[in-house]
Amino acid sequence: MSLKDDKQQNIQRELDFSSALTGEAREAGREETESPGATNGTENPASTNRLMEEVCERENLKAALRRVKANKGSPGVDGMTVVGIKDYLKQHWPAIREQLLNGTYEPKPVRRVEIPKPDGGVRKLGIPSVLDRFIQQAVLQVLQRRWDRTFSDHSYGFRPGRSAHQAVAQAQQYIAEGHGWCVDLDLEKFFDRVNHDKLMGQIAKRVEDKRLLKLIRAFLNAGVMENGLVSPSVKGIPQGGPLSPLLSNLVLDELDRELERRGHRFVRYADDCNVYVAANGRGSG
Repeated sequence: MSLKDDKQQNIQRELDFSSALTGEAREAGREETESPGATNGTENPASTNRLMEEVCERENLKAALRRVKANKGSPGVDGMTVVGIKDYLKQHWPAIREQLLNGTYEPKPVRRVEIPKPDGGVRKLGIPSVLDRFIQQAVLQVLQRRWDRTFSDHSYGFRPGRSAHQAVAQAQQYIAEGHGWCVDLDLEKFFDRVNHDKLMGQIAKRVEDKRLLKLIRAFLNAGVMENGLVSPSVKGIPQGGPLSPLLSNLVLDELDRELERRGHRFVRYADDCNVYVAANGRGSG
């Protein structure tokens, strides 16, 4: 046996994707809802130049695999199912890990699907391959631990320990306090229009690891397959991947801070935002 083969076997044993995962998906779901609420602050970018090692850490990967399997979902452009991901990783993980750590991993294009909206029209989703969803989930877990506590208390969408029910309860409280007028903001096609360069600039303020920055950029630019043809992605965040909600909250945190600076009472859930003001037009006090 060569030294290279021995090293690969050691990596596979350390990761141990063949271990039983019965019941662990439910446990992962409970952990996600038990996170403490957000506290305002600024995320410290120090010690973020080796985040890819945290992404590839054994326990983080096992948690990511549990989450992807629990979420199920459709195959991406390569046709791989959630059921088949574990066997695929057992065979190919050493090479994938090496690509992640040296910054050469290339995601596959997302598969375009259209979901009808209740009020008419369609919502375009981009479904990454199961492997890319697994890697995105592993990245999400590392970044969310660092970023979520820095987001606004007025943001309720797609955050650990926060829900639409809490957003409604907060809105009801504003109304009970006399702020009965509501300005309803809906950012039309927000996910389709996010500027990649501006988003990457915001991420770079928080992340020093150039490999991770390159990987996130690669996910944004992976392209979209529709009717067998791949189109380039020059803007937008594909809805359908685990990273999309976190990146959208990062972009919209700028809106939250401006509304806070102006003293408004508001509730935001993803790209939907309601500002509550009193009959005299005063939004604070």
